[in-house]
Amino acid sequence: MKAIAFEQFGEADVLQLADAPAPEVRPTDLLVRVHAAGVNRADLTHRRGGYGRPNFGDSTIMGLEIAGEVIEVGRDTQGYKVGDRVMGVVGGGAYAELARIDWRMAMPVPASLDYVHAAAIPEVFVTAHEAMLHLGNLQRGDSVLIHAAAGGVGSAAVQLAYATGARVFATAEGSKLERVAQLGADVVIDYRSEDFADVIAKATEGRGVDVVIDFVGAPYFARNVASMSDGGRLVQVGILGGGGQVSVALEEILYRHLQIKGTVMKSRRQEEKHAMVRRFREHWLDRFEGGASLEPVVDSTFALARAADAHRRMESSANVGKIILTMQ
Repeated sequence: MKAIAFEQFGEADVLQLADAPAPEVRPTDLLVRVHAAGVNRADLTHRRGGYGRPNFGDSTIMGLEIAGEVIEVGRDTQGYKVGDRVMGVVGGGAYAELARIDWRMAMPVPASLDYVHAAAIPEVFVTAHEAMLHLGNLQRGDSVLIHAAAGGVGSAAVQLAYATGARVFATAEGSKLERVAQLGADVVIDYRSEDFADVIAKATEGRGVDVVIDFVGAPYFARNVASMSDGGRLVQVGILGGGGQVSVALEEILYRHLQIKGTVMKSRRQEEKHAMVRRFREHWLDRFEGGASLEPVVDSTFALARAADAHRRMESSANVGKIILTMQ
C-alpha cells in the first residue's frame, strides 16, 4: 500500500509518499480501505519530533482519524461487517491507503455524508464533546468562551455549544469571524484587536462565563480565569501559544469555586478513549444526518501525496475547519 513516511524529524518536506506493508489485523480491529484522513495539530507535533520517536502510538505511520470502507474484521469485533462505511479515531496509521482501527473507536458514517466530510468528524467532535460537555458540564442556558473557534476542534465546539442551547462567545482572527458566527457563535471576538476578557466582562455585566475551552495556553491563562463566573470551569485542550508555568491565587480557586481541568485524547488509556467515542456517538451522531443541525467543516482537501502541503496549510493557520487528505 501507499503511505506517508518520514525518515527524520523536521519541516513539512520530510513527508514523502512511500510503499509500506499493510497493517496486521488484530482480534479487535477492523481493516479499513481509507478514502479520507483528517490532518490534526498532533500530526505536526509528531513530524517535528515532539513525541520523541517516530512510532509514537499504534503505528510508525502518522495520522489519527480516518473514513473509509471495512475490508476485513477481526474475530472479536462486534457490529461491523465487510463493506460498512466507517469513520473513527486511530492510534496512528491514518496517512495510508489501509488502516486498522479498534472497532470500539469506529462509528458508522452518516448516510448523507461523503468520506471527506466524515473524516472531518471523529477527532475534533469527540474532543469538543469531551472537553465542553463531559468535563466542562455545559448545560442549556450556560455561557461558554471558545478560543481558536475557527479551527477544527473550535468550530466543532461552537456547533455543539449552540446545539446545547448555550450562549457562545468565540475568539478567532478577524477575517474568520463571520464564518464562526454562522456556526452559532453569539459574540465573536477578534483576538488580535480586542481583549476577550474585557468583551466578556462588559457583555456579562461582570459575571463571566460558565465554561472556557482553551487551546492557547499560558498567554491566555490569567484572562481565562478572570473571565470565569463563580463556579466556572476552565478546560485546557491545547497549548498552541505555549505551555510552561502559570500562576493563580489559590484564593481565586477556593472562594470562587473554580475548576481547572486538562484533556488530551492521545495520551488517554484505551478504555478511556472507547468511552469518549461512545459518549459522543450516543449523544450526537444522528445530528449529522441530512438536514440535521451539525455539519463537519472542511477547509480544504489534498491528495495523500501532497501531505506536506496539507501540513503547510495547517501551519499557516489560514484554515477554517478541517484539512483532509484523500486517497486516489
